[in-house]
Amino acid sequence: MTLVVPARAKLNLDLRVIGRREDGFHDLHTTFQAIDLHDLIDFEPATHTRYEVEGFDLDPHDNSVVKAHKAVELALQEELKVAIRVHKRIPPGSGMGGASSDAAATLKALTIMFNLKVDLYAIAEKLGSDVPFFLHGGRARAEGRGEKLMALETGPTTFAIAWPGFGLSTADVYRAWDEVGGEGPNGLRRAAEHVDPRLKQFAERLGPGWQMTGSGSAFFKAAAGDQEAKAAVADLDCWKTVAASVPRWS
Repeated sequence: MTLVVPARAKLNLDLRVIGRREDGFHDLHTTFQAIDLHDLIDFEPATHTRYEVEGFDLDPHDNSVVKAHKAVELALQEELKVAIRVHKRIPPGSGMGGASSDAAATLKALTIMFNLKVDLYAIAEKLGSDVPFFLHGGRARAEGRGEKLMALETGPTTFAIAWPGFGLSTADVYRAWDEVGGEGPNGLRRAAEHVDPRLKQFAERLGPGWQMTGSGSAFFKAAAGDQEAKAAVADLDCWKTVAASVPRWS
């Protein structure tokens, strides 16, 4: 049996950093919105575990899917032999949560494939701050490191999305926030531009109405529908797409 699951991206509709914590992480307030842009991950029982990746460049042996798979094995103290192929469509380092979503999709797929009884939320929280959100998706208000979630109603929304072709390290951006702070709809934007000045130039080329998601480097713009969203990205010379909001999936 082959199980194929989507790992959907997210946008941060707003993001405010409250401050640095004693454990080195940062407290924040943000609103996550899942969108229909997604990676696809194939799972198949195998005689020995193997990983493959196609699409965006990603180390097939050191990524969030591998870490999630090994975290489940560790929690169970049991080997789960499976062949996993990742079809990577979400740009890495874009702030759209591709790695976290891949991890959450892996956790859920393994529980289905092997009929496991395991606390996915506890594993997800250890894998990354955004991973718990991707167990359910939809729209949610997040606090703490991003793991304290309150589900919100999801209305149909279309987004134009643009990515400059380079990613940013989340850790680097938060370290920069400690130096330069931030304000506005996304409190990490100033820090992201400090990490890579090309981001400021990219934002200026996009023009007004665009907002950075997460710790960067992608930007999005809400639109009234597909036609308006497609018009917003039509003349952009970069990676671009149109995506729609999606409701909770579990």
